[in-house]
Amino acid sequence: MEYTANNIADFFISQVNIDSGDTISHLKLQKLVYYAQAWHYTLFGQPLFNERVEAWMHGPVIRSIYDRFKGSNVYTPLDIESIELNVPTFPKNTLNILSDVNAIYGEHSGGYLEYLTHNESPWVDARGGIPDYEKCDNEITLEAMKNYYSKMNEQEQE
Repeated sequence: MEYTANNIADFFISQVNIDSGDTISHLKLQKLVYYAQAWHYTLFGQPLFNERVEAWMHGPVIRSIYDRFKGSNVYTPLDIESIELNVPTFPKNTLNILSDVNAIYGEHSGGYLEYLTHNESPWVDARGGIPDYEKCDNEITLEAMKNYYSKMNEQEQE
């Protein structure tokens, strides 16, 4: 089954425990969806969704998610209780990747995840030398993600 980037975003939003005070910002959500796409493609050779990931100034961005939440400040927590979620039933391997991404990256702030992506070659290479503070919508390709995260995965296995 093919998912949308917003289906993946809805999964991450659904994992936020608002009762314990957890929050998620637009910035953090974008990075979690990016990492889910990157790791799913790297490990399974299949994209989670067929939408471009672009190398914006604050890191990787999926335009459909940006359009959905563009009224909110990128650093301000989203009003989770007002968001209508559409979380599909995922197969076990996909659910495992999403859960792992949430466990590994979800504990960090959006600002930290922005910093992290700014130091990884898929975002850096896609920008092609454009300064961090300038607008850019160049694509971060699936192959660039796979090349980089495959190397990370190999280092983890050693």
